Amino acid sequence: MSYTAFLILILIVAIALILIVMVQNPKGGGLSSSFGGGGAQSLGGVQNTNNFLDRTTWTLAIAMFVLILLANFAIPRSGDNNFKLDNTLDGVETTIPATDTNPTTNDSLK
Repeated sequence: MSYTAFLILILIVAIALILIVMVQNPKGGGLSSSFGGGGAQSLGGVQNTNNFLDRTTWTLAIAMFVLILLANFAIPRSGDNNFKLDNTLDGVETTIPATDTNPTTNDSLK
């Protein structure tokens, strides 16, 4: 799998994780209990919805962790391991900051 594919998967999992976390409330009174109004109580109850959201949160978090670790191995690297930092600033023009011989002060009394 390529690095770009891992990045896309990580982005999809991150968005899903954000949405799942925003929907749940640990006290059971969040958006999870308001799906379908009173019908949510008869279809499985708030407790089952919270269990599903909790499991989904943990699954997505673990999936993101694994994808990030796997993406590290998919980063394209050059075969040259001999890094030479001696000439990294060749061709870069540097300037010395101008010094002011008469510094200004905020004193109003002279």
